[in-house]
Amino acid sequence: MSRTLFISDLHLDKERPEHLEALRAFLDHTARDAEALYVLGDLFEAWIGDDDDDAFNRAVIEAFRHWSDDNGALYFMHGNRDFLLGERFAAEAGGRLIPEGTVVDLYGRPTLLMHGDSLCTADEKYQQFRAMVRTEQWQQELLAKPLEERRAIAADMRRQSQQDNANKAGNIMDVTPGEVVKAMENAGVHDLVHGHTHRPAVHDIALGAGAGKRWVLGDWGDNVWYLQADSTGNQLVDYPVTPAS
Repeated sequence: MSRTLFISDLHLDKERPEHLEALRAFLDHTARDAEALYVLGDLFEAWIGDDDDDAFNRAVIEAFRHWSDDNGALYFMHGNRDFLLGERFAAEAGGRLIPEGTVVDLYGRPTLLMHGDSLCTADEKYQQFRAMVRTEQWQQELLAKPLEERRAIAADMRRQSQQDNANKAGNIMDVTPGEVVKAMENAGVHDLVHGHTHRPAVHDIALGAGAGKRWVLGDWGDNVWYLQADSTGNQLVDYPVTPAS
């Protein structure tokens, strides 16, 4: 049976090698023969540019390339941690970039794909930051800096984000219900798949045109999370990450 898989929020980092091993196992076994695989943002804990030739990053690219050479189509979407992923990375991995808000036909079910951070409109400070770092000028100025300087900037941004999030109420860091409805109705869909919030669940959504569903992918912390879609519907699945040996 044809099937399509979705993952997000792996937050890959060389300090956590078990997640790279979990990705390799997922690609070699769980995702084998899938007709498409979508990575909906935050594949990396941080990405400072496609010219970063760190060995860990190369290993990730090679894992995806191995999968894409033998299986289906591969798609990447920017997250809030890896918004600098570019066409070079996608091509080397054997995939291509797709924009936030892409609509795909999942076996007769039009489905909206998002990372999810743009839905968290109650977090006004983050939305201001997001608007700034998504501009071409800001990104080009950062990418013009030497790699070591970019690494230091990324580390500072991660520390600041952790400090800010520790002081935020939980509802601020979750999606705004009205924004979800607006995004789904504007896209003309009854199904939405996203990540970002690290709150895996399936939510019923009341839309003007009837009932809808919001499928939230989990982050790869203690567990691997993925969504499998086929002609029978969608299924949110998880299993434990094996500790690094």
